[in-house]
Amino acid sequence: MGTIFTARQDASTQTNLEAYAKAKNIKYFMVTYTDVIGYQRAKLVPTRAIADVQKGGAGFAGFAGGMDMTPANSDMLAIPDPDSVTPLSWKPEVAWLASDCVMDGKSVEQAPRNTLKRLVEEAASLGIRVKTGVEPEFFLTTADGKMVADEHDRLAKPCYDQQALMRRFDIIAEASEAMIDLGWEPYQNDHEDANGQFEMNWIYDDVLVTADRYSFFKFMIKTIAERHGLRATFMPKPFPGLTGNGCHAHISAWDLTGTKNVFADDNSSNGLSEQGMHFLGGIMKYAPAMTAIICPTVNSYKRINAPRTSSGATWAPNAVTWTGNNRSHMVRVPGPGRFELRLPDGAANPYLMQAVILAAGLAGLRDKLDPGPRSDINMYEDGHTIKDAPRLPLNLLDALRLLDGSEEFKQMLGPELVDAFVKMKMKEWNSYVSHFTEWERENALDI
Repeated sequence: MGTIFTARQDASTQTNLEAYAKAKNIKYFMVTYTDVIGYQRAKLVPTRAIADVQKGGAGFAGFAGGMDMTPANSDMLAIPDPDSVTPLSWKPEVAWLASDCVMDGKSVEQAPRNTLKRLVEEAASLGIRVKTGVEPEFFLTTADGKMVADEHDRLAKPCYDQQALMRRFDIIAEASEAMIDLGWEPYQNDHEDANGQFEMNWIYDDVLVTADRYSFFKFMIKTIAERHGLRATFMPKPFPGLTGNGCHAHISAWDLTGTKNVFADDNSSNGLSEQGMHFLGGIMKYAPAMTAIICPTVNSYKRINAPRTSSGATWAPNAVTWTGNNRSHMVRVPGPGRFELRLPDGAANPYLMQAVILAAGLAGLRDKLDPGPRSDINMYEDGHTIKDAPRLPLNLLDALRLLDGSEEFKQMLGPELVDAFVKMKMKEWNSYVSHFTEWERENALDI
């Protein structure tokens, strides 16, 4: 449940994918992009064609590929980023590539990776590089997703369960060894607080690198699980009585050389410099608006507004509060020079999660926002005593209305992206509320 921060050197840039293929015996490239909702889309490109694709992109019909477009739109071209190239450990003749989307010679503004890259440039204009580490949680289930895969994983408090962890050694070790080979510097893997739930951690890095790696990690762990006849799910709350899947983000900011942590201040009683407090102030101000993006499904609100789980705590926030080293709040400052945002869940789009952190934090820096008073109470026991803290939305509809109604935040994140996200998610909400449930029959048949 924690992230360790150490220094790392930037990876060298690989610019010629054709040469890379020859050196690594790559036969195919997966040219991928992540759509508005967070699904990964891909084309498999033979190495003989990669030079043309690197220059001109792989063509997609955006309407069919998860974008807010129509069949009349031009081809959307995914231009692969060679810095993201990642060979598949389980199929080494194939390499994965993240891409940037263009259409008619212009950047597609609703494309999540494009949005993140624009905000990275804005951060650079303010003289900083924001770095994050993520803590992805996932369940290993039966192939149909209906039960925890390990029938012996039954402890009432299963967090860090040694036996259950080792019964899934093959899957966890295969993913961990792949990350070691890729230079991600993974440092710990554990059984989490729910039966069948795991977390794997690797070293923090620039937000774009972290987003690319998290995208690939989700693809990798799902594939490895399938190869073992199981299923890996990042669904926020796949089992009602168990802890949900979060994806906590540890956030720091550095100078443009990447060597000085500008959130660090040895004289600060809260562990953050003045800049760090302002960045946190932006997160606190815009948390209600950004919730729809980082808790993006109907199911998400069964995690952040959950009753106590079988293990004794949900480990998820329900109010906009911050604290020191206390896991019952939305934000904690576990050590000097960084803070942890505990709101995002496993369904969050890897790129938009980083984008909203940047958008809110940069606004905090520009406007010198104050995060408000620190609270050190146990929110799970005494949260009702805080009267002035905003509550997080109770459902996806409320969250979407908060996002859509925050013109300030919409402009910072990008109105085309927000409009597309809200439009597509409202369709999802309308589909959900039109679904007839057995609960309705049981509770209203004889009214």
